[in-house]
Amino acid sequence: MVTVPDEVRSQPRVPPRWFVRTAWWVHRGLYRVTGGRFGLRRPRGHRWGMLRLTTTGRRTGREHSVIVAYIENGDDLVTLAMNGWAEGDPAWWLNLKAHPEATVDLVHESRPVRAHAAQGAELDQLWTAWRVYDHELDAYAALRTTETAVVVLSPWEQPTHL
Repeated sequence: MVTVPDEVRSQPRVPPRWFVRTAWWVHRGLYRVTGGRFGLRRPRGHRWGMLRLTTTGRRTGREHSVIVAYIENGDDLVTLAMNGWAEGDPAWWLNLKAHPEATVDLVHESRPVRAHAAQGAELDQLWTAWRVYDHELDAYAALRTTETAVVVLSPWEQPTHL
């Protein structure tokens, strides 16, 4: 019988990258095929929600959409730039750093937002809030050498030009 040390046993298991990417692809496909009736949900209780985020490509200038987990903080929507717990920042976060204005689709509405990375006390407060939804958050984040940005999507009104 092999004895597994506690520190190894306590590490969360992340599915293989091919599985994660396939799950993302299927999720987006189901959203498209059902005309948005499947794939999004509001956060409830201790369960995070899912929203569709549409960003502007930093190199192409074309729209790109992803479905990400989120929680609510007042009027703000908060997500994690975790890249499926793989190394590096996800493309959508790199796009938002270049072009912070985006659109989110929620269960029954669409809204323009402006993104920023939480810093300081805001970061601490939001990271703590995420722990309610994922008790292994710190363990997952420790799997990455890249810092996991906490991304705040705030309501934004597009300026009108005269």
